[in-house]
Amino acid sequence: MNAWTTPADLRAQLLRRWDRGELLGHFVEAGDLFPLRLVLRGPSSAELSEKFDAVRAWAAALQQGERAGYRLVQREVRHRIIGANRLPAEAWVDTPEDALRLAGKSREVRVFRTLLQATQTRQPALLPWLRRQPLRALELADDWPRLLDFVAWLQTHPRPGIYLRQVDLPGIHSKFLEAHRGLLADWLDLALAVEAIDTGATGAAQFAQRYGFRDKPARVRLRFLDPRDLAWLPGGDSDITLTQAAFARLDLPSLQRIFITENEINFLAFPPLANSLVIFGAGYGFEPLAQAGWLQHKSLHYWGDIDSHGFAILDQLRALLPHAQSLLMDRDTLLAHEGQWTDEPQPTQRDLPRLNEAERRLYDDLRWRRLREAPLRLEQERIAYGCVEQAVARLPWPPQNGA
Repeated sequence: MNAWTTPADLRAQLLRRWDRGELLGHFVEAGDLFPLRLVLRGPSSAELSEKFDAVRAWAAALQQGERAGYRLVQREVRHRIIGANRLPAEAWVDTPEDALRLAGKSREVRVFRTLLQATQTRQPALLPWLRRQPLRALELADDWPRLLDFVAWLQTHPRPGIYLRQVDLPGIHSKFLEAHRGLLADWLDLALAVEAIDTGATGAAQFAQRYGFRDKPARVRLRFLDPRDLAWLPGGDSDITLTQAAFARLDLPSLQRIFITENEINFLAFPPLANSLVIFGAGYGFEPLAQAGWLQHKSLHYWGDIDSHGFAILDQLRALLPHAQSLLMDRDTLLAHEGQWTDEPQPTQRDLPRLNEAERRLYDDLRWRRLREAPLRLEQERIAYGCVEQAVARLPWPPQNGA
């Protein structure tokens, strides 16, 4: 088989540009794309004589396909055996309309032009996004009017201080807005005044804060570990959940020691201890604790997995609470439970400047795989419960800040 360009090959070249959004993007902002030269590979000099009938058929097929939207430039070829002949040498698409006809995308363009016209009229600030994401716009065609409605509403109600559920627009509800948070964030950053955006709030999880909506309050789940505290709690249940604001006001004089653990069963089964409570952690997220300044004056212990991410979470906690101590995250505990080791998926190797010397040495052994070839993890729930009880019982009393 030869490698000569066929009409289907020319169309495929245009479809690749379509898939990159280049053809639709041209309608938003005309550039220098057209006239567009396509790659055209023809027969070699040897093939002219060896496959002359095939060459004539190839040229005829290309010429017949010109009606699809491309234009051929012919050149005269002189050959010592077959003489002078004119053959296709270049293929051009002169206009966007020709390109779309060749690509077979005329219907999609009609839809896109409707979206473009609506955007130009109602929200011209969004045209740069439309230029970059034309195919995404086609996917959103049915929702386009409602999305524009929401942007316009927020422009007239900047930082409204209500829940997304309370936005009262036809066809718009909280599930619709939550499903399109990423897209709307891109749009609102273009369409809103700078003072209407909290640039310190990033990511889909902080959408409400970024644009001035109310968000469900962060919550802290905790258990009081002193049995004497049970009478103080309604119903005698020591497992409670507080809003971030309520937790920030919890500064009880009787509380001396605070534990944070990442595993729910460990949280529920944590040994009783006088004047103490345990918090159910949230991985890398310590924002719910940020307002509780009273934690700075309590003895604080973090218990996580013995793996690279466990130490990374400890390092992050110390950025907020520098006096936090690790619990059961030491070399002796790790070596005593070798039969419980598992593989850590996607370990981190970044430097952790807030570890103490013993923690740093163990972390280095983990991240550089000095203890075994595979990335190593000892999950906290695999540690013998008797070891947990002993570790808690050995803590000094009365506790000092950070001890």
